[in-house]
Amino acid sequence: MFTFLLICGGLVGFYLLLCVTVLRLPKCKSTAKLHGKTVIVTGANTGIGKATALDLAKRGARVILACRDESRAQAAVTDIQRESGNKEVLYMHLDLASLKSVRSFAENFLKKESRLDILINNAGLVIDGKTEDGFGMIFGVNHLGHFLLTVLLLERLKECGPSRVVTVSSMAHSWGTIDFSSINTHKDLGLGNSATALLGLYGHSKLCNVLFTHELAKRLKGTNVTCYSLHPGAIKTEIGRHSNLWWRMFMAPILLLFFTDVESGAQTSLYCALQEGIEPLSGRYFSSCAVQNVFAKARDDAVAKKLWEVSERLVGLA
Repeated sequence: MFTFLLICGGLVGFYLLLCVTVLRLPKCKSTAKLHGKTVIVTGANTGIGKATALDLAKRGARVILACRDESRAQAAVTDIQRESGNKEVLYMHLDLASLKSVRSFAENFLKKESRLDILINNAGLVIDGKTEDGFGMIFGVNHLGHFLLTVLLLERLKECGPSRVVTVSSMAHSWGTIDFSSINTHKDLGLGNSATALLGLYGHSKLCNVLFTHELAKRLKGTNVTCYSLHPGAIKTEIGRHSNLWWRMFMAPILLLFFTDVESGAQTSLYCALQEGIEPLSGRYFSSCAVQNVFAKARDDAVAKKLWEVSERLVGLA
């Protein structure tokens, strides 16, 4: 019995040590105020996106919640306005699984809003299926939708510089690959719909995010716009809310014990959006509010350029 209690005590002690070291994420220390600035946050009705939008609203920004689900988005607008005391928080419809919706959002935004200072490409999902345009859902939403959105808004960002594009990636990019043959043949980053296959597709899409940012920085040289990709940390979000019951039951205890809250998960997004002096690091990848080195495949100039050109063709810009 004593041995059992000793083992349990050791495990609890190890877990508490993890909580104050590995699982504890640093906070964005920027004191920047954003009065007169306009920010777009995609997927801002829940999770990291909502926490990010709330912080930016507290700093005085005009915050656009770019979301698909109107009822959830309007509820988030109400919450953020109440908690921040800022009434300049509003919802605009954006379905990243529809290129038509992305174009409509950009058109409406450019007509109604005179400024864009920060674009935060935050939305992401892990779900099987196809987009309205026939792309794999994970590929279409996590990469192509944000790619098109960013390109359509670039001129406004340049006009309002200094401005920033922040794209939420993940450490999952480290197991990703870019299979151009699969993209050309199947309009997707790979095949399969098992839980393992979907996680693989998610990793591929997150590598797209890092490579997109890498190439975007090159194309923005000489402008007053900088861009960054990031890993938010292991965060309890609703990213898998559309997955099947067994997968959610499997993940529940892992999320409970080893994943941290959405406020912590928003910190690196906020750091990349607000921190002074990181402009020379445009195109780089961040985690825990600090720049990080990435594998060679995540900074491959040729692959990044080809992914950009293929993406242009797929979304109808080429």
